[in-house]
Amino acid sequence: MAASKSKTASKYARGTRSYTMSRIRGKDTSIERVVRSYLFAHGMRFRKNDKRYPGHPDVVLPKYRTIVFVNGCFWHMHEGCSKHSMPKTNTAFWRAKLQRNRERDRRQHDELRRMGWHVIDVWECELGKATRESRLDRLVEQIVDGGADARSDGDAARTPVCGSGGTMNAAKNAAESRT
Repeated sequence: MAASKSKTASKYARGTRSYTMSRIRGKDTSIERVVRSYLFAHGMRFRKNDKRYPGHPDVVLPKYRTIVFVNGCFWHMHEGCSKHSMPKTNTAFWRAKLQRNRERDRRQHDELRRMGWHVIDVWECELGKATRESRLDRLVEQIVDGGADARSDGDAARTPVCGSGGTMNAAKNAAESRT
């Protein structure tokens, strides 16, 4: 009698996981469409997913020399966000993969800044119903002001502003104290 390998139970039927993962979009996501629609409605013209730049930015605004990345909190490891949690299974794989994503993002942002671009990250959690309008208004201000809140000359650029966390008020207070 041959020994059989025991398999862990999966919540997906055979072949379903692959199909499900193939449906996860890399561009033209709903949150990207929300951001692009808002910018277009406010008279801003842009290129999307421009392959000439590192990271194929979601939105490139040449007139303002600004690039916008619209990041999913899970895939880009948004720190302190309730939408990012490490999967419970195959943790070594996911930790390495998500860490590579984060490091790649940092390298690409640094390269774009060296090229003279202002880089702005918009996080999925910031586009929830409760915080969407204020975040998109602030995005337009950041673009028009030349990426003032997104410059790499301090920790403010790296502080996550999260609609589900607690740093949104801190960022708002910091902006008010500058005026």
